[in-house]
Amino acid sequence: MSKTGFEREERIQFEGEDYAFDTLAVRAGQRRTGEGEHSDPIYLTSSYVFSSAREAAARFNGDEEGNIYSRFTNPTVQAFERRIAAMEGAERAVATSSGMAAIMSLGIALLQQGDHVVCSRSVFGSTVSLFNKYLTRAGIETSYVDPTDLDDWRAAIKPNTKMLFMETPSNPLAELTDIEAVSKIAHDHDALLAVDNCFCTPALQQPLKLGADIVIHSATKYLDGQGRCVGGVVVGSDKLMEEIFGYVRTCGACLSPFNAWNFLKGLETLKLRMTAQSQAAMELAQWLEQQTGIDKVYYAGLESHPQHALALKQQSGFGGVLSFEVAGDKDAAFDFIDATEMLSITGNLGDVKTTITHPGTTTHGRMSPEERADAGIKDNLIRVSVGLEDMDDIKADLLRGLAVI
Repeated sequence: MSKTGFEREERIQFEGEDYAFDTLAVRAGQRRTGEGEHSDPIYLTSSYVFSSAREAAARFNGDEEGNIYSRFTNPTVQAFERRIAAMEGAERAVATSSGMAAIMSLGIALLQQGDHVVCSRSVFGSTVSLFNKYLTRAGIETSYVDPTDLDDWRAAIKPNTKMLFMETPSNPLAELTDIEAVSKIAHDHDALLAVDNCFCTPALQQPLKLGADIVIHSATKYLDGQGRCVGGVVVGSDKLMEEIFGYVRTCGACLSPFNAWNFLKGLETLKLRMTAQSQAAMELAQWLEQQTGIDKVYYAGLESHPQHALALKQQSGFGGVLSFEVAGDKDAAFDFIDATEMLSITGNLGDVKTTITHPGTTTHGRMSPEERADAGIKDNLIRVSVGLEDMDDIKADLLRGLAVI
């Protein structure tokens, strides 16, 4: 094992056989039709034909397994669900139409009026909006805590707390939460722990092995990897996922078969991409720390990061996203971004193309100024999701930004 501890090999049980993670990413979940196809097929159909009225009735009432309607039974979607569940070491996964649909299904299916959620204050801006605006209408209260302060998590627990929710590493400041420690806090109070694993993916972090009950992904990001499709997935025990499935089946927040097929293709190269993008992000973060005009760099791979040791403990890599504060104000950040020529100015991340954005006015723009301040998101903050281009070209483009501030 290297001194970083990142050379360990995890093996996961799947369908009675002991397969390594890389094998699961390529082969788990596939069901061949008998036509001999080597690649996963796409089942682009809205409904399925039954051999008889009796068979249709048996399918609909649950007496017989089989496909019914693609809102809740589609072989391509099920293949994606089986594969990501195997990669996360989970019993079951339920795919959704987007990452936010995954979080919404979690809230509506597992919580009810009068329940309380403790949430990290460092989560995606739309997650805050969902909790504050829409789950509040359902009578579900949310309290926000410092993701790094275990005492803050403990103090926020109420008698009606049913769920703790975190995003680690966080978007965009790469703050980490100790998953194992917070899972113990949750379980000591009979609450669930849900972890947004979007930044690391199961290639770099497996929260269920650290005590989490539920994992959420925006599949739009690294699981796809090429910015093609929108989707989400919730992963956990069969008991919890049955509730999530019931919500998706009834309310229709389902994933399309075409998008599921793209995600299956993305999972095949996930480990390779995450490894390469993590290495590139580390090099870029170290370089940025040495540049005049950069006030601070946020990346858990840096020894200067206050939670570097925790990252080594619970992750097998540091991921491809970093943020930095430029000297100056919002205008300086805008000028920096506008001066780049190659990088894609977009709010998405996890792409093989490097992207750059101003979080305070894009991904976290719907948060109030006070909420952004509490989350540490300053006006001069810029986020970069490092892709697979040549590193010298990425640096040269960022130097164009540095030259104007």
